[in-house]
Amino acid sequence: MTRRVDPDPALCNPRFLDAGEAALVVQFGETVDPAINDRVLALDAALRADPPAGTREFVPTYRSLMIHYDPLEIDRGTLVATVRRAIEAAVEGRGQGTIWTLPCCYDPALAEDLDEAAQLLKLTRDEAVALHLKATYRVYMCGFTPGQPYLGGVPEALKISRRPTPRPPHAAGAVLIGGGLCVVAPFVMPTGWYVIGRTPERLYAAEQQDVFLIQAGELLRFDSIDLATFREMERRAASGEVVARMSAA
Repeated sequence: MTRRVDPDPALCNPRFLDAGEAALVVQFGETVDPAINDRVLALDAALRADPPAGTREFVPTYRSLMIHYDPLEIDRGTLVATVRRAIEAAVEGRGQGTIWTLPCCYDPALAEDLDEAAQLLKLTRDEAVALHLKATYRVYMCGFTPGQPYLGGVPEALKISRRPTPRPPHAAGAVLIGGGLCVVAPFVMPTGWYVIGRTPERLYAAEQQDVFLIQAGELLRFDSIDLATFREMERRAASGEVVARMSAA
């Protein structure tokens, strides 16, 4: 599914910033904003569809696209001119018509920080869970660890600052909030965010054809499951089954 991006003068004139001698950052704005992210993803899709000679990798973020290139094959001026043409002709890429429903267990055994976060937010545990389930999230970018989505659209009442100091490592599949965002962590690691649930789904599976389950630009919702269902889905996911649901938005 593709759809042409309406021209917007403010978004059609990005800043071109150097990141060393072999990377160019195309920055479309200063904030986490759907219109800015749409422009980033549209340019990413256009360049991936027809990669300019000498380019090596494209890395989309909330507000910019980093382009790694070989300066011996393409000079900066040529690359900038090529990117400007791509911006003028850019169309939206994958994700605008896709919504994922991700199973999530909020049982105390798996949501070890939920009570603490709810107390800080002056909510009950049930109120915090209801708010988290009600929202539809946008996948702004994936990063930090392979396949980890950064989700915007967290309800105002559920937005919380990060911890003053990191907490001990959480399990793979942890669903976390912090800094006004939500993430789903594919790997075990320490964090400064609050673990409020866990999904049995694997967002990164090296043995699968599609290594990364969820892509930037897609939408995501959470579906509450109990602990017994989590264990059963976890077993199925470990065998290679996709337990999340994908549908048209």
